[in-house]
Amino acid sequence: MQLNCINCYDMSISRKTKSVELVLNTFKDLNAISIVELVDKFKHEMNKTTVYRILERLEKSNILHSFLDNQGLKRYAKNKVEKSQSSNQHPHFLCEECGASSCIAIEMNIPALPNCKIKNSAHLLIGQCNRCLSQSNF
Repeated sequence: MQLNCINCYDMSISRKTKSVELVLNTFKDLNAISIVELVDKFKHEMNKTTVYRILERLEKSNILHSFLDNQGLKRYAKNKVEKSQSSNQHPHFLCEECGASSCIAIEMNIPALPNCKIKNSAHLLIGQCNRCLSQSNF
């Protein structure tokens, strides 16, 4: 059974299997999630190789993007705009207490360097989210 592609930026992801749909639905409620959390979340529905392949496919299709957190774990988040419309370079926030992470809606311009081709840039802000701040005030 082939499902219609909804809100997909690239038609190469138009064949949405049940597994792809499960992974995509995860990003409706979350800002960003680590690869470890995703593999654990879907351990009863699919094996970890399938999770990795789906994430790679979604990232190549510019539906998701990834960044490394402070422990070197890859985290994934849904793109807000198509890569063709924007460089999609923006910082991310990571709560050091609960591990929540999110994209920060600030577009960053990466300067060109002579004799270099920049493919990616990572900016990670680490601190406490509002939820953890309010809990620590008691």
